[in-house]
Amino acid sequence: MKKILLLTTILMIAACGGVKKTQEALNTGNYVTAMDKAIKNLAENKTKKGNQEYITLLEEAFAKNAEREEQEIAFLQNDGNPANLETIYNKYVQLKRIQERIKPLLPLRINDQGRNAKFHFENYDNAILNTKDELSEHLYENAIGLLKSAKYKSDYRVAYDDLKYVQEISPGYKETVSKMDEAYNKGLEFVRVEIGNLTEQIIPERLERELLDFNAFGIDNFWLQYHTNPLANVKYDYAMNLDFMEINVSPERVNETQIIKEKQIKDGWEYLLDRNGNVVKDSLGNKIKVDKMRTVTCKFFQFTQTKSAQIGAKVRFTDLKSGQEINAYPLSSQFVFEHIFANYQGDKRALENDLLVYLNAREVPFPSNEQMVYDAGEDLKARLKGIIAKYQFN
Repeated sequence: MKKILLLTTILMIAACGGVKKTQEALNTGNYVTAMDKAIKNLAENKTKKGNQEYITLLEEAFAKNAEREEQEIAFLQNDGNPANLETIYNKYVQLKRIQERIKPLLPLRINDQGRNAKFHFENYDNAILNTKDELSEHLYENAIGLLKSAKYKSDYRVAYDDLKYVQEISPGYKETVSKMDEAYNKGLEFVRVEIGNLTEQIIPERLERELLDFNAFGIDNFWLQYHTNPLANVKYDYAMNLDFMEINVSPERVNETQIIKEKQIKDGWEYLLDRNGNVVKDSLGNKIKVDKMRTVTCKFFQFTQTKSAQIGAKVRFTDLKSGQEINAYPLSSQFVFEHIFANYQGDKRALENDLLVYLNAREVPFPSNEQMVYDAGEDLKARLKGIIAKYQFN
């Protein structure tokens, strides 16, 4: 019973908290928030006694929101500025959307007042269509004007955004699609990518190929294209150079370490004797046995094969219009090959388990210098991707 009362109390507190927050939203003029909260609760159960307050709150918030929005629309229309059309259009769409969310809930009965909640619904369809036509015309003409007068690529991008919005609200409007293509192509910026080798080492072909595979980098920049194979008919805005400054590969080394291990081990059993050399018995007369211990020794020879490769590089970004270097970032990476194997002399029972595993290993061929440089380049690729993904030219 106590558990049921506690659960009921918690649910009542939660419900009151929801109503309180809805009332606060209404009191502070956040009418849409108040309506969202009320609609959500009423959609779950509009006949629930605890949801009665949401009905009156929704009724009040709806009326006040409609009045305020229509007043603001009238003000913006009287201003006569075409720049207000998008705001007006969105307000009309929002007013209609709210009505469409409330309609499925009707009727909403207010029990203590003995009436249904009142909602004065307007038909905003003509207003939406007319404003949409005006807005589409305004944005389209503005974009066409920008396409003709643009001095910078950013102008083409603004035109593209306007045309994209026109296509969203008025699909197929005039030549919107073809003009979007024009704005996009003119707003694109192109980056020429080159790899330079300032070392005396050969860069593995596979590493160079993967460093130039920008598709694998997953770079998502709508207005930027990296070309690793420059095209003759493209005027490039920027250059990105990845210069290998140094490549160092260490000699192949095998280091030997010798360890001597001793351990007490059980080697059978014997009878326990007293000081006089007599066999000791237990209380039942049985002879007592004890483990026979002896010390074993083992020489453990550990061999460690090592080889390392280090790469030092630099990424440079250049503005091809001015010929000036914009930014440069150092890059470095390292790969270490290590392999351990071992053998022994003596009794291997003296060795711990962590040493025994090396006895199963054998000497292996060292990686080639090319493979070492490639493996070091794996980290370089990740670092390069991080720079490119975050880099902003503008």
